[in-house]
Order: sequence, then C-alpha cells, then structure tokens
Amino acid sequence: MYSGKYESGIILLSDSTLKMASKQGVDAIQAPSPSFDSPLISVEHVSLDFKKEKEQLPVLNDVSFTASKNQFVTMTGPSGCGKSTLLRIIGGLTKSTSGVVKFRDSPITSPRAEIAMIFQNFVLLPWRTSLENVLFGLSSRKDLNEDQKKQVSMKALEDTGLKGFENVYPGELSGGMKQRVGIARALALAPQVLLMDEPFSALDDLTAEHLRREIYSLLINPTSSIQTVIMVSHNVEEIVELSDKIVVLSPRPGHVVGDLTMDLPRPRSKKSEEFYNWVDKVYSLLAT
Repeated sequence: MYSGKYESGIILLSDSTLKMASKQGVDAIQAPSPSFDSPLISVEHVSLDFKKEKEQLPVLNDVSFTASKNQFVTMTGPSGCGKSTLLRIIGGLTKSTSGVVKFRDSPITSPRAEIAMIFQNFVLLPWRTSLENVLFGLSSRKDLNEDQKKQVSMKALEDTGLKGFENVYPGELSGGMKQRVGIARALALAPQVLLMDEPFSALDDLTAEHLRREIYSLLINPTSSIQTVIMVSHNVEEIVELSDKIVVLSPRPGHVVGDLTMDLPRPRSKKSEEFYNWVDKVYSLLAT
C-alpha cells in the first residue's frame, strides 16, 4: 500500500516512499490491481486524410481501440504516424475523415468538459501568471462565478505543488514547473479523461520521473475526477512503466499493429527481466 495520505485530491507521499520510488521508478509504490469497466473512450474505424493541393494525404487508416475506466493507455509509433493527430481527434479538436470516437457511447464532435488535454510544449500564455493561465482554462465554465473559478484554480495549483507561485509568469518558471501549470489547468476542469501528448519529453529525467508518479497517482486516487488517461509517447521504457494498455501504430498512414494489455504486475522494476521482455515486445512491433 502507499506510505502516504490523501489530501486535496492528490496522494501525498512520504519522504521514504519518494526516495524508494526515485530509485525504482513510478511503480515502486505498490498500486492496487485495477479493474477495467466498460470503455469511456471508443475509437471506431477512424481514418483521416489531409488535403495537400489537389491530392489526399492519408494520415490514419481504420484505427480502432478502447480506453476503459482505471486504464492508463499509451499510443506509440514512428514519428509522423498520426499519434498526436489521433489524440486531437479524441479530444474533439480535429475531425476525422471517417469513423467515430465516442465518450460513453456519445460521439465526440467538439471539445467537451469531460475531456482535458496536456500538451507537449506547455501552451502557456507568457503574459499571464500561473493563476491567470489556469483561470483562462476555466473561461468556458458558465456554472462557476469568478470567485469560484479562482478557488478552483488555486486548489489545482496547490495540488500540483505550485502554492506560492500563483503570481509568477511562465518565463520565470522551470520546464517542470511550466508543465505543472499545464497539469493544474487540466485538473481545474475536473475531467474524467486526461489526454497527454508527450508531456514529459521536454523535461530532464528526474523532473519527468516525479511528474510520472504524480500523474499515475491521480489515476489510481479514488478522490480524483480522472478515470482514464490516454498518452502519446516515444519513450518505450516510460510506456512499459506506466501503461495498462499499449496501442502501437504503423508508419503513416497509421493503423493499429499492436493492442497489448499489460500483464506485468505492479510494482514494476526497470531492472527486472519481465520489464525488458515487454520493452523488447514493444520495440519489435515498432520495427514492423
């Protein structure tokens, strides 16, 4: 079990647990075995063609997979295979040429409140403070007045370790802290589905390791609104460390060449033979 406690919707870990985790990885902390229910997200026969002058450029070809409650799903594949584009389709930011993506059996045709996205390059407004960036993400919430929005934003910043940095501008923050602002902005929306586009790739290894643990703790924390995570990543060790399901796409036009349900028990040691057997399995699919 976790040697920590629940507080403000995030698991706070003891110093001894964090030291152990920093040596052994995100899953050095014992996590309960997840139970997977009916899909929250269903990707059904999605294809996408981009128009390039008078030609059609195929990007995705007949992609199907699901993401269920309590699942951490990672999409991977060669550069240019359409992973990030597919994530934007799931988020309602891009429309597919054919096929459909559903949230609880309801087609996703535009951004919706239940789904939030964390981007690779932070996407913060440099002229706004940390608090103002999180508040900006709540601008569409008509059910909250301004005082309530500020309370929600302050809590999200506190939950992501940014208490005291509310009035600091992005240019004064480290890469890890900028990404924490992006995470806080997503958490303030209280989403059920969290989409992440290579959220750790721009960070140093130690900072990335800390943020991986925090994101995973949010998924297994029953007090969090987040019920499933779908991430795009090129880092195979990161993928094996975090995922319950791995979806491997082919070179463009991307189609599914692997839909793997992880049977590797937690905690996962990066030094174990089983861990590297999974790493090899993913690499072999990427090479096809």
